[in-house]
Amino acid sequence: MLRAEVITTMRSKALKLAIAGAIAFLIGLLSTIRSAPAQEPERFDMKVRTDFFAGFTGDKEALGRGMKACEDMLAVNPKHAQALVWHGGGVLYQASGAFQTGDQTKGRELWARGLQEMQTAVDLDPGNVAVRIPRGAVLLTATRYMPTLDMARPLIEKGLSDYERTYELQKPFFQNLGTHPRGELLFGLAEGYSRLGDAEKARGYFEQIRDELPDTAYARRANLWMETRSLPLNQTGCVGCHAGK
Repeated sequence: MLRAEVITTMRSKALKLAIAGAIAFLIGLLSTIRSAPAQEPERFDMKVRTDFFAGFTGDKEALGRGMKACEDMLAVNPKHAQALVWHGGGVLYQASGAFQTGDQTKGRELWARGLQEMQTAVDLDPGNVAVRIPRGAVLLTATRYMPTLDMARPLIEKGLSDYERTYELQKPFFQNLGTHPRGELLFGLAEGYSRLGDAEKARGYFEQIRDELPDTAYARRANLWMETRSLPLNQTGCVGCHAGK
């Protein structure tokens, strides 16, 4: 989680962009969650995702229903990791609302709380793809909008740890997944390591994208990175959200 003194220096505009970008990315990527077929966990996200997605686009009543569903589950089981990671995402969205109204103190408090809830969720169930992907997607996307690498680095590293763990869990059946889930995961890893300055790891994932997903938007982005060693912001978002193939 960001240190308090770092949070206080973050521009409110950057935070609002970060949350908005993360939510847009998350809507697409969550539709691709896959876990080991023989070990499919309870998919709590299927119970709340519709309300959260509507809430993230401005439907306050829907967001309230989603948050309440998480809170009801957490009241029964405070260690329900999936409910906690979704609730943390909702708290981050509430932080953006606080910043928009000019309440910087409340916005910072909600931002820190949302990050902590998501971290606790991962600590509770580190081997659950349905926990790792939501946290990783939010962090890797949100950090693209942060003012400095020093501020973003610890969150990029956490997001990459989520994606690395997801990839490890999915390796036995990864080639059976559609283009979208494979592309988003590999691209997230490649682009994340590129932003950290680890060109060797980034290159490895970009080369894997070109080899395994030729003639796709992911391969075109990989080729662009190979030529320039960087990508413009408009080439880092989700590709074909809700297209699972």
